[in-house]
Amino acid sequence: MIERILVTGGAGFLGSHICERLVDQGHDVICLDNFFTSQKTNVAHLLERPNFELIRHDITLPIHLEVDQIYNMACPAAPGHYQYNPIKTIKTSVLGSINMLGIAKRCGARILQASTSEVYGDPEQHPQTESYRGNVNPIGIRACYDEGKRVAETLFMDYHRSNKVDIRLVRIFNTYGPRMHPYDGRVVSTFIRQAIAGDDITLFGDGEQTRSFCFRDDLVDAIIGMMNQDGFVGPVNIGNPVEFTIRELAEKVIALCDSKSKLAFEPLPADDPTRRRPDISLAKEKLGWDPGIKLDEGLKHTIDWFKTIRLEDYRPPTPNYS
Repeated sequence: MIERILVTGGAGFLGSHICERLVDQGHDVICLDNFFTSQKTNVAHLLERPNFELIRHDITLPIHLEVDQIYNMACPAAPGHYQYNPIKTIKTSVLGSINMLGIAKRCGARILQASTSEVYGDPEQHPQTESYRGNVNPIGIRACYDEGKRVAETLFMDYHRSNKVDIRLVRIFNTYGPRMHPYDGRVVSTFIRQAIAGDDITLFGDGEQTRSFCFRDDLVDAIIGMMNQDGFVGPVNIGNPVEFTIRELAEKVIALCDSKSKLAFEPLPADDPTRRRPDISLAKEKLGWDPGIKLDEGLKHTIDWFKTIRLEDYRPPTPNYS
């Protein structure tokens, strides 16, 4: 069945891949983006497709559209971006969710919220299950993103309970792949950019903190699968449960780039989680989903893409307004 589908943040790293997949499936896709952190080049190849439409718009402001499904992917998702303008970040999560849920309520559309593993904060449970309520500092430098996403989940559940809005909640763990912004502050993009240039690889703390890295293709499979799964609203963790230390990641990137880069250590930022790994039992049960792309394979694809771009084409997020 052909659907009219809205993807907010559709020119971003993950949003652009979702748009591409949905266009290829024949759906009528509206990509909505204010280009605060994203790139028009991410969707330039879709502009001539008759079932793709690009609209420059900020979801903190109302918009009137008629759609069947909404993927709410809009929000700066990397520390270098969401801390750039924290007030803008939390407005995107809260006001943006209210505006998109209003469209879903009016149209009877199904709406998926791209939530995050950051709702768990610096977790005291490991690995994290969906029932874990988290350990978040509500006044820390990461709170604009962490608490913004927690409030968005609250709004989605209240619209579902009070107004019968058909929602889906996914909690996304660390994801990487082509079209990452090279200056987004994420560890994968930073390490690859530094290794290609032969610069020192910056590790915070002792480098023994852990993360679990999911390649973008696996993640997009799970997100679209969740949207089209009946009878289950979530939340559901989606990510790769294989855990690596940050030092291990750095060493892999150096080797795959055949780089001369050395490791350099700096103090650990405030509220940076020390361990992060999803329990994906629920995703396996409800979605039949299990990520299949190993870290080395995904890093090779990502490094190859990084070697094709010009860093001067990527700028810090603008404008700086609230």
